[in-house]
Amino acid sequence: MLKYGYGSRVLRIDLTERRFCIEPLDSSWIRPVIGGRAANTKRLFEELNPDCDPLGPDNILIFGIGPLTGSLLPASAYYTVSAKSPLTGILGDSAAGGQFAAEMKLTGFDQIIITGKADSLLYLMVTESRVEFVECPECKGKTIIETTEAIRDEKKDYSLQVAAIGPAGENLVLFSSIVSSGNRVNGRAGMGAVMGSKNLKALAIRGALSLKVADPLAFLSEVEKIEKAILSHNEYQKRYKMGTTMLMKDLNNIGILPTKHFQEGVCKYVDEISGQKLAKNYKVKNKACFNCHLPCSRYYVVDDHEAEGPEFETLCSFTSRLGNRSLPFALEMNAYLNQMGLDSISTGEVIGWIIECQEKGLIHPDDLEGLSITWGETSKIREVVDMITWRRGIGDKLANGAKRLSENFGQEARKLVMHVKGLDMICGDPRGIKAYGLTYAIASRGSDHLRAEPYFELTNRKEEAKRRFGTEKAADRLAEEGKAALVTYSEKIALLTDSLTMCKNIGLCMDILNFEDTSALLKAGTGIDYSPEYLKKIMGDSIDRDFKLNRRFGTKKEDDTLPERFQKEPLSEGPTKDSTIDIQGMVDEYYKIHKWEG
Repeated sequence: MLKYGYGSRVLRIDLTERRFCIEPLDSSWIRPVIGGRAANTKRLFEELNPDCDPLGPDNILIFGIGPLTGSLLPASAYYTVSAKSPLTGILGDSAAGGQFAAEMKLTGFDQIIITGKADSLLYLMVTESRVEFVECPECKGKTIIETTEAIRDEKKDYSLQVAAIGPAGENLVLFSSIVSSGNRVNGRAGMGAVMGSKNLKALAIRGALSLKVADPLAFLSEVEKIEKAILSHNEYQKRYKMGTTMLMKDLNNIGILPTKHFQEGVCKYVDEISGQKLAKNYKVKNKACFNCHLPCSRYYVVDDHEAEGPEFETLCSFTSRLGNRSLPFALEMNAYLNQMGLDSISTGEVIGWIIECQEKGLIHPDDLEGLSITWGETSKIREVVDMITWRRGIGDKLANGAKRLSENFGQEARKLVMHVKGLDMICGDPRGIKAYGLTYAIASRGSDHLRAEPYFELTNRKEEAKRRFGTEKAADRLAEEGKAALVTYSEKIALLTDSLTMCKNIGLCMDILNFEDTSALLKAGTGIDYSPEYLKKIMGDSIDRDFKLNRRFGTKKEDDTLPERFQKEPLSEGPTKDSTIDIQGMVDEYYKIHKWEG
């Protein structure tokens, strides 16, 4: 029996029958995956029909947390939502921080598994002992914050934590998001559309249980080590001031900031849209997730808009990636996207793809119901985002994503969609960060850096690179040698943070978490022996499980690649000038390390 760390229970909810049941969580089932993302994927692997319609009642939607979520472990505020992705048709999941996960811990449920489809729009009110199915027709069309406030008002409980969908999720936009704590976004892979397909507007949580650890003094000692490592980190002040938006200038300085839909890597007007300018002119305060020592989120006010964020991906997606030099417009879009429930990366990609294709004469306005749009045309971008949200006019087709939209056009237009396995690319040009490029190619949910976040290639720590990965070039961002070994290591640490569940910005990017410290944390927290070697093994086993699940969904080795642009078109200026990426060679080496067949 699981006594410590875990809540030791699984909540199953059938929306069709409006029934729920509570099951014990078996220690032999959870130990090989720890929790969080790895546990969610194991559940899908065992229970999901791979041929199910992602927007049908048979898709399984899972909210999962880890054994140390909501504990004194800094940044342990994350939860993962998993399902078959309606955007890609393969494994889909997305994580978010905030306060929701800590409250879920207090219900005693390590996973909440939702199946079926309600016959009318409703929200779920979950406590440690019951589930209430609450019809909410008045919430139809409401934004995230409006929905959250309505539920809190109805329950007269303003500490309720709510994960909701906006109008985009209701309208089944294939890249719609789930948002909790008002602004904490499960953005990728269309989890909001899965929730909307089930007529589920929100999941509200209120717990009254407590969290116990096996050895409080030993656990506190490990926590204090991590606290010290965070507070003394050489990037602490920079991250505190700007959060992830610091990457605007950082990436531009090495020539890999996506500009005009990845046609360029250097943005001439980066100072006008930088994290520095955001912090100086618009930020009014910092915000933090539950029990985080690094409050890297920012609250801003601009004109008549105020909101939390943006993160780097949203800022880049609605500035340089679309040729826009107006920071206030990007901040407006951040607020709108979060409240409507849209993934900023996929929204930005479909717009950027149309602009480039129209610029090249591959698509004409008549092909898109008269839509004509150019770089930085903010009024048109705003209009298009609104059309996508409500599936109005041509927005109905754009809401299915750039890859599906491109299938209506010729090969040259299709090649310009920046995606891997149907998931739109994040804002980092792989021609100048080769390990990241490999990560995009092999990531199990499609183009994604978070599956490995191999920051080490940016450190230039050559001696350490040779010792750890067999070659100094593993610490050289422009080299391809050693990157398969680096990604194989980093993806295990990334999955470890997702399974605990902990913020990757701290656990991985700041190099805070490793197998040795995690072993001690888990032993003190859960009482279960997790040796460093065992952790490496089970993380590897879980990555293999991702691979096998995607093969059930129909993926092939040739899907693990990058758009042709990055392989054949060198950047024309900046520190990454003349660089392309040999993705096939790195994928081959990665497969060899994993002993995977094509």
